[in-house]
Amino acid sequence: MEVDGEDPPKKPSSSSQLNLPPSMNRPTVSLETQRINRLIGSNHYHSPSKPIYSDRFIPSRSGSNFALFGLEPSPGKEDGPGSYAAMLRAAMFEPDTPEKGDVVTGFSPSRKMFRYKTETQRPVNSFSPLGGAGGDEAPGVSRSPVKPTRNILKSAYKVLDAPALQDDFYLNLVDWSAQNVLAVGLANCVYLWNACTSKVTKLCDIGVDESVCSVSWALRGTHLAIGTSSGTVEIWDALRCKRIRTMEGHRLRVGALAWSSSVLSSGSRDKSILQRDIRCQEDHVSKLTGHKSEVCGLKWSYDNRELASGGNDNKLLVWNQHSTQPVLRYCEHTAAVKAIAWSPHLHGLLASGGGTADRCIRFWNTTTNTSLNCVDTTSQVCNLAWSKNVNELVSTHGYSQNQIIVWKYPTMSKLATLTGHTFRVLYLAVSPDGQTIVTGAGDETLRFWNVFPSPKSQSRESKIGALSFGRTTIR
Repeated sequence: MEVDGEDPPKKPSSSSQLNLPPSMNRPTVSLETQRINRLIGSNHYHSPSKPIYSDRFIPSRSGSNFALFGLEPSPGKEDGPGSYAAMLRAAMFEPDTPEKGDVVTGFSPSRKMFRYKTETQRPVNSFSPLGGAGGDEAPGVSRSPVKPTRNILKSAYKVLDAPALQDDFYLNLVDWSAQNVLAVGLANCVYLWNACTSKVTKLCDIGVDESVCSVSWALRGTHLAIGTSSGTVEIWDALRCKRIRTMEGHRLRVGALAWSSSVLSSGSRDKSILQRDIRCQEDHVSKLTGHKSEVCGLKWSYDNRELASGGNDNKLLVWNQHSTQPVLRYCEHTAAVKAIAWSPHLHGLLASGGGTADRCIRFWNTTTNTSLNCVDTTSQVCNLAWSKNVNELVSTHGYSQNQIIVWKYPTMSKLATLTGHTFRVLYLAVSPDGQTIVTGAGDETLRFWNVFPSPKSQSRESKIGALSFGRTTIR
């Protein structure tokens, strides 16, 4: 069949494609055709008067508030979605590898949106009460190193039997020298115990008609003063075990002694205090009167300018170097004041403790003549002593608990409560290194306790005869 000369088939018109009813005329068909063509080609038709909406939201950087995140928008023309994504990634995450667009003008990669305000380095295996076990810090909280709590042993590490140690609140029968030698008055004898060697030496026997009422070491620790029941004061050379002087002046027993360089103060049941300069031939150079009852506590301040005295008249008096009348009077205690201690850390800070009817530790500023604080200990206060290494003090007690308490000053929070004595803890002395205390009681025992740290808070072994643990006798 010959087809080469055939004309190509004609494309049917739009009108021929419509199945129109016969009633519709041709002009109507032409208008409908135009409208349908518009609908068919709507993908390419845009109305000049109406905006086009989409089902996706693509933000515009021109309307973004970068100041809210601490960011600075880059000036000039936007760089497209790649730059925006790089900025968002750098703001939220630490980039592992540098990529194109990681460095944007005006943006500092070190400023992260999810960064805590305070960054602290934390050691491995440390745990914070505000963080988890993984080491997460609480937002906005700066972690400071936690100081470990000092562990104070609750039991005495050494006990010495002290037969005939008197159960008398008004006596002072134990003192520890700068040479690390403990002096103890037992009945009419004085014994010396060397803390380095645990050797016991009988210093003296003052006679069957006498009894020892007080002992006190001179500052260098070579001479010992002994107060007797007859009112005399004896000075002994501890190295040679020889009495070098006997001083008169009191009519009744001498229960309190205190040294200030070459001056020895003695307090008596006769209500007086005598100042004795051992360089002078006279037995005493001055007499202090102010108490209305027995003097049972005496302590010089560390600068040797003030002397504090406590008496059975419930009074605490302060004297200067030259006065014969008290310069300060404190009458707040309601029982005998035996416990007296000057702070080695703050000038003019004085602590005092009252007896069974009082039970309080009071603090005074003798520079301004003011009362600072009062703490009810709930039991008789027998002794007080400050630590020379840290701002702490220790108190010993009688009725009714017979305990020993270590206090933190000035909060007066209890660091430890030590028990072991079965009688009133009437005697207290501190070792020359300031770490160990010895306590004595009517149960006829001396007990040694490690309560204070060393000057540098190092755990050094104290030179207190550590190899001789257990219970031995002092005579």
